[in-house]
Amino acid sequence: MFDTQMTEFRAELADAVEKLQAQYVELKRDAQLRLGDLYNAGDYPTDIRAEFALEWDYPNVDPPAYLKQAHPELYEQECKRIQARFDQALAMTEQAFVAQFHELVAHLCDRLKGEQDGKPKIFRDTAVENLNKFFEAFREMNIGSNSQLEELVKHAQNAVKGVTPDDLRGSIDTRTAVATSLTGIQQQLDELMINKPNRAFFLGEDDDTAGQENKGAAA
Repeated sequence: MFDTQMTEFRAELADAVEKLQAQYVELKRDAQLRLGDLYNAGDYPTDIRAEFALEWDYPNVDPPAYLKQAHPELYEQECKRIQARFDQALAMTEQAFVAQFHELVAHLCDRLKGEQDGKPKIFRDTAVENLNKFFEAFREMNIGSNSQLEELVKHAQNAVKGVTPDDLRGSIDTRTAVATSLTGIQQQLDELMINKPNRAFFLGEDDDTAGQENKGAAA
């Protein structure tokens, strides 16, 4: 399933790049007009199709078995290095979920609580639909790394369960109840955003740096 989905994504990317290439000359001309003397033709490759690619593989994530007998200490070191990479990927995934969840909740709260010309703000159906799509994606990933985040997602699901965009437009009580619930969730998400841990990015294959925290680089 993963391979099929990635193949479809690669085809979509290739199609988008072809469309971009077709407009590339016009885009460069527009850049030249905007930048004037700052324009440098050398900054723009003639053909941009080679600049885009989507590749994937299936690396072995287990340390070589022979190390366990030949070099137990090195085997243990490799186990820790691999675990550190999994921990980093998990943390980055969690932080991405927090950021997206925060954005969706904050947007819906603003639409529900805010006023424009003395009247409730108008919001599109997608403000609710996108939140429900997030719930589905979060459930499918099921990373289970942050119980607080899982609890907040559950509360948000309950807050909008069975509520349609028309319900929110037509009922002040429903609008107020949902806005109140989501405001509390947003405040807790603010704390998660502020208190998120700093993680090191792995920019090379230097194993000596794997798993170390870097206080200057936040994932």
